[in-house]
Amino acid sequence: MSQFWDKVAEINSAINGFVWGVPMLILLVGTGILMTTLTKLFQITHIRHWIGATIGGIFKDKHVTAHTGDEDQQISQFQSLCTALAATIGTGNIAGVAAAIASGGPGAIFWMWIVAFFGMMTNFSENVLGIYYRERNKDNEWSGGAMYYLKNGLGSLPGCKGVGAVLAVLFSLFCILASFGIGNMSQINSIAVNLDLAFHIPHLMTGLLLMLLAGLIIVGGIKRIASVTEKLVPFMALLYVIGALVVVIVHGNQIPAVFESIIKGAFGLRAVGGGIVGSGVAMALQWGMKRGVFSNEAGLGSSVMVHSSSNVREPVVQGMWGIFEVFADTMVVCTLTALAVLSSGLVDLNTGAVISDQKSTALVAAAFSSVYGRTGSIFIALAILLFAFSTVLGWSHYGTKGFEYLFGTNATKVYKIVFVVFIVFGATMDLTLAWDLSDTFNGLMAIPNLIGVISLSPLVIRITANYVDRKLHGKDITPMLSAHDHIQKVHENEI
Repeated sequence: MSQFWDKVAEINSAINGFVWGVPMLILLVGTGILMTTLTKLFQITHIRHWIGATIGGIFKDKHVTAHTGDEDQQISQFQSLCTALAATIGTGNIAGVAAAIASGGPGAIFWMWIVAFFGMMTNFSENVLGIYYRERNKDNEWSGGAMYYLKNGLGSLPGCKGVGAVLAVLFSLFCILASFGIGNMSQINSIAVNLDLAFHIPHLMTGLLLMLLAGLIIVGGIKRIASVTEKLVPFMALLYVIGALVVVIVHGNQIPAVFESIIKGAFGLRAVGGGIVGSGVAMALQWGMKRGVFSNEAGLGSSVMVHSSSNVREPVVQGMWGIFEVFADTMVVCTLTALAVLSSGLVDLNTGAVISDQKSTALVAAAFSSVYGRTGSIFIALAILLFAFSTVLGWSHYGTKGFEYLFGTNATKVYKIVFVVFIVFGATMDLTLAWDLSDTFNGLMAIPNLIGVISLSPLVIRITANYVDRKLHGKDITPMLSAHDHIQKVHENEI
């Protein structure tokens, strides 16, 4: 049996190397650059507007946080953001950042920023298309995501009907598989390991308790998941940000050297661990990109599935929430983790080599312990618990939507049961291979999704220009709100 898993690991390594090689770099970053260019640097030129419409709207626009009735399966804009952030703010923000620094050096953080900057517009485009092409299912829930704009968007282009349908199926399949890896077992395993180290709680007990808790929430559907995440995410994010900020401030005298190390490491002026300079650049770029995507998920098409459940009517409005999602995840949370680790003396800022013998989450715990002592490890253990468990909740919805697309709404009950049971397996298994498989399925999800975004980029530009002309320039023109009429016409023409 061990030979079988060794073979699986070998095959996965080969696929992973291809998926996360130069072609993926070009496709992933290239899509972000394309959408940034076509929207005329929307994330910069309209920064005041999208901040005001998202985080600012929470305080001044009651429609942003307004809940729908029990009979309505929509969720509020704020709930959709919190559920999306629940899935993105996870172990990648702690363990992922530490892994990027350990393997790619401080320079990996620079490339993480670059991927996030352009990823803002990739996520924007995904959410615009998600709202535009979403549909109602038999339970009156909104169903949206890459599978729908691949089938109904890309599939409506001349000669692309079959391609769109096949890519939609592939995306859904990869999403389901990824939900058990990145969205379930790897997250739960991180919780179990850290609770065992901090509080000596047996892995099986952790798995059983989390299975029970997750089951009570997940079976309630998106409304119950959203009601939990809108309370959990702001609390956990604010708590972690404050905790990390204190660490950074205490080591404030190291911050100039930290930024110098990040910039020099990114461009090969300082090799990773004193190794070959060219190799250092390649490692920094690869790990920055891989961990950046693992953290904020821009380009995967995952968070679109929950953003599409929002009660918003304007595609661009939900697109702006996508921009804020990437900004909050990478530019704020991941950056603070990186600064805390790099400023705490755990990494040689001259060579980029990790001095501490700690790895992954333990490296971040050591950084926090430099300020908080023993409490630092407990703080990180609790942060992992909140971050990872919220990721499980978010990804359960993604997998549900992928399963629904392939097998129908009624079949999702089976998926939810299996997903919840796998929580116990995640807590008790050695998941080194599961982490590697998660990277692979992440990359495989991104490929059909990005093909869809690039193919439908002219539509994204038209919808965005329509919104800007109406809302910012005051033009009296007809809004482009949904594709329902468009899809109906396509079906009528086919008949």
